Parts: sequence; C-alpha cells; structure tokens
Amino acid sequence: MNAFATSRPLPRLARTVLIVLASAGLLANGHAQTTSPASAALPTIRTLGTPDFAQIVQRYGPAVVNISVSGTRLVTADGKDGATNSKSSDGDDPTQLFLRKFQEQFGATGASMQIPVSGRASGFIVSADGLVLTNAHVIAHASEVIVKLTDRREFTAKVLGSDAKTDVAVLKIEARNLPTVAIGKPADLSVGEWVLAIGSPFGLDNTVTTGVVSAKSRTLPDDYTVPFIQTDAAINPGNSGGPLFNARGEVVGINSQIYTRSGGYQGLSFAIPIDLAQSVQRQIVATGHASHGVLGVSAQEVTQALADAFKLPKPMGALIAEVRPDSAATKAGLLLGDVIVGIDGHPIETSNDLPLWVAMAVPGQQVQVDVLRNGKPVQTRATMDDPALRKPVTNATPNVPVLVPIGLAVRPLLPVEQRAADTRYGLMVEGVQPEADKAGIAPGDILLAINQVPVTSVEQARALLMQAKGSVALLVQHGSDKSFLAMNLKAGV
Repeated sequence: MNAFATSRPLPRLARTVLIVLASAGLLANGHAQTTSPASAALPTIRTLGTPDFAQIVQRYGPAVVNISVSGTRLVTADGKDGATNSKSSDGDDPTQLFLRKFQEQFGATGASMQIPVSGRASGFIVSADGLVLTNAHVIAHASEVIVKLTDRREFTAKVLGSDAKTDVAVLKIEARNLPTVAIGKPADLSVGEWVLAIGSPFGLDNTVTTGVVSAKSRTLPDDYTVPFIQTDAAINPGNSGGPLFNARGEVVGINSQIYTRSGGYQGLSFAIPIDLAQSVQRQIVATGHASHGVLGVSAQEVTQALADAFKLPKPMGALIAEVRPDSAATKAGLLLGDVIVGIDGHPIETSNDLPLWVAMAVPGQQVQVDVLRNGKPVQTRATMDDPALRKPVTNATPNVPVLVPIGLAVRPLLPVEQRAADTRYGLMVEGVQPEADKAGIAPGDILLAINQVPVTSVEQARALLMQAKGSVALLVQHGSDKSFLAMNLKAGV
C-alpha cells in the first residue's frame, strides 16, 4: 500500500483549534569550528532559541475559536454525496454499509437516506467586527454553525461563503471589539522554522502542539489548487480550520489536511497558505463566492537532464508540458517547453510554486509571466480565463503511416485516438527499445512534441531528431498526464 494512500481532510465532525506559536529568539553562536579550509569558508550557524510559546498563546489564543456544526447529509449506498454527486470522504460510513447490504439482500437500487451531521472544528478571528476563517469542508453540510470564544461566549454564525477549490470558508458573527490574529507572510517561512497549533483534538479543548515547517509549496494528489505548507505539528481530528502560527506569532496558514493510515496524526500535516486564504476571503466578502483565474497550462518539475536539454543554467522554474487551446496561455504566446520563472514579480523556483500565484489571480486579471525560452528570457502578459466560460475544443488532424526507429516505434494517431486523447497532433507509441523504456516511455503513450515542436507526422519527427544533438526533450502523454522526458540520442536516426 502506498504510504500516501490515505489523504484525508480532517473530519468535519471533529473540532479543534490550532495555533502555531512561535517567537524566535536568535542567539548568535560565536564558536564556529574550523576543521578545514572548506568549513572555514562557511558562515557560522546561528542557534535558534526556543520560541516563547506561552506568550504567543496568551496574546493570540483568544482569537482562536471553536466551531460546532449541525445539519443533515444525503447518503447513498454507492458512497456518493447526494447533494454534490461526489464521493463522500466517509467511505466506511456505517449508514452507507447498511444501505449497501440492504441493496445486496433485496436487489434494491438507488437507496438513499438523510443522516444527521454534527461536529466540532476550529477557526480564527481576522477582524474585530466578527469575520472568522475556517475550512470549507467543516461547514459543507451545516444548517447551523455555532462559534464559541475562549471567554465562553457563543454566537450563531452566518456562512458568508466557501470555496471548495481551496477549502476556505468565511463566517460572520455579530460582535464588536473582538481579539484578532496577526497575519504573516508564508513566503518568508523557512523550512525548519518553529510553528505551533492550539486546538481541540478529539474534543480536548485548548490543546497546544508544536513542530517545525517540514516543507513548503507541497502539492497533494487531490482536487485542490493549493501549495500546502507541510509541518510536523500534531494535527488531529478537530483541528480543521485552525490557524498555523510562525515563530513571531503571525498566522501563516489554515490547518486543513493530514496524510494518515491510522485516521490520526502520523507526522504529516498540511496548511493552506494564509495569503491564498485572504484572497478567497476578500472575494467572498465582496461577492459571496470565490473564483480563480485559469492560465491554461500543465507544468512539471525541471530535472537536471531537462535543464541540459532546454539549455538552462540549472534546474529551475516550471516547465510547460501542455498549453490548452484558446486559453489565456495560448493568447499570451506561451509555448510548449517554455519554463515559467516568475508570475507578477514572484519567483517560480519549482513547479510547485506556480499554483499559488495562479490561484490568487481572478478571472480577467492580467498577470506578467516571465519565462525562459531556449534559455533566453521572454516576458509576456496573460489575461486569466474564467473556468466557467471555457468551451470544449473540437480536434481534427493529419494521418501519415510510417515508423521512426529512434528507440520508439510510432505511428500516426487514428481519429478516435485523437478524440480520446484530446489532441490535434502526436504519434502513437507501438513499441519501445531498452533506452526508451528506461526513460519511462511505454507502448500506448503518445509522443506529442520533440524539443518543444509539436509532432504532426512521422517524417517531421525524423527530421527533428536528425537536427537534434546530444540530448532531446520528448513531450509524452501517458493517459491524461503529460510530461517531458529527456533522452540521449543514438546515431542512425
């Protein structure tokens, strides 16, 4: 079983408040050891003092709230949520098991049942007049939401809106002069920096847990447009929606998900960056909903081999593996093989950095895109698409039957294969030699491009390979996934 087989949002029925407390005291270490000329050239490592967790809890703990939800949810025997027609995260729900057994025993179909939903989670106050941030999955089925402050006051909250794409929800309570959190910058976080969480894991109110930033810009195999902050702070059911604080007592994220096999904390916790959450908050407060601009590209990590093939000084940026027709990227002139290194002045160091700045742009917003094309800097501006207005694209294409012996046996795509793969060009891989197999290409894959040039025929592919020297970058589609693969060319194309 894959170690990351279970990616689960913290259960809706749990309520906990998380606060990452940290107040960094930097103590200079004046005892740098010099055991060699190489080590003598290195800067002295400063020793990080333990943050004053108690001070941060005392100051910002009152701005962390408990959230109680109640409502109903339509459950079907096939595990689908009746309201959204999507798979429920509670696949082992006893009600679903009962309905499924009923169907199997009596041959019934379409059984469904409204079941009560209740639970506890966390949130935090971001404005003195009662705006509260939490997770969208916390309030997904709620008909009533109660916010409880640390001074034991309780308020019935209004759900201003939620955004399932980023798992952010905004609540409003009728109160004034409330304590609020301080907001930090996730971009300033360092891996290894202290963080702290306050919450009610498994109903244990006001529990404080600490940890460090394990990684930044972590993408997960879910339908989320979020580059998560990964931490090893203990997050358990009930912590959903609570804040993650940095070492200065500033909120840098909203605790949202864990990876687990046991259902509880196993050292892998993930938080939504607060700048993305605030972008969603502003839209929801203004319009009642949030939307995200679409650039219209698929990107992948740049390896050393790909950096060599694309003439880059080092592995860097987000390599464009697909540019969707009639998209913002197409209109901006972005090409296959371009390496995005900046969005609106924000550096894109890896492909994981790209989703954040794309997700923070709204439809119609114009953003500056900095790319490296054949190793040279190019700058363009893209007007972000509205995903709600995108239309399906019809594909049609050429067909020329020949083989290309370059470690791949290929043929032109049939019209039905073009439609199934949603592409207007490319060659079907019928067989692979050991070098191509080692590079990760398999029969049934589609060769889409060679050195950023879309492949439209076997003859053209041969000509491109004859022109190439040393290594070559092949854009290959496997199922619905597209990626560049680097290969060293052998003689005799």
